[in-house]
Amino acid sequence: MAEKFLTYAILLVFAFIAELIDGSLGMGYGVSLTTFLLNIGFATAIASASVHISEIFTTLVSGVSHFKAGNFEKKIFKFLAIGGVFGGILGAYLAVRLQEISFIKPVISGILLFFGLLIIIKFLKKKQETEYLTPRIRKLVPLGFFAAFIDAIGGGGWGPVTTPALLATNTHPKKTIGSVNFAEFFVTLAISITFLLTLKDINYNIIMPLIIGGVISAPVAAILTKKINHRLLGLLVGLLIIILSLRTILNFMEIGFFF
Repeated sequence: MAEKFLTYAILLVFAFIAELIDGSLGMGYGVSLTTFLLNIGFATAIASASVHISEIFTTLVSGVSHFKAGNFEKKIFKFLAIGGVFGGILGAYLAVRLQEISFIKPVISGILLFFGLLIIIKFLKKKQETEYLTPRIRKLVPLGFFAAFIDAIGGGGWGPVTTPALLATNTHPKKTIGSVNFAEFFVTLAISITFLLTLKDINYNIIMPLIIGGVISAPVAAILTKKINHRLLGLLVGLLIIILSLRTILNFMEIGFFF
């Protein structure tokens, strides 16, 4: 009993931290939390399902908040969400079907490692003044599909894929983050429903501490956003994801790691 309580407490604390990161940077909840769950022994599909079901609540609050604040572009939101829903359903279905394959965990860790590098690169770049543009529809739908597909299989990746991709096309940062966050709710909902219909052994005792930790953290993150050094935090998060993902890959290859 004491061991279970400790596990739930750790999950709650880590969910709190992950949402704190996500609320401050606009990305990181799924990638950070899934990396942690894989490292403490959860199967890939269970980790992804648990993270996404807990995200339904956090993404809804975040999306509505951005919408009310005016950080929203209807075109970006609409077509990202359309592509994302279909990509998420396919990704979640494949995540369940592939979970028994022995090498799937290091493959997912490889994807997460890539996102860790992506986050570091994003926060190493210097901000430049530029004219903001609106991305084309034909780019938004496939971007949403790909990001949601990777997100469902890997347990994270929606933010790290869509946000840098849109910012690279000179899309307005506030409009980008708000639209990506609002679209994420619908993508997360589609992924979660697919997991609930196809995955039999979902442990709701794991999901509850994730929901509680994330919901408690959301308003705190909103307050800290104005005060925290985003660049330093982004670099540290990216580095942590790389180290933990590398650990999983090297353990699979039976190569020693320092922890």
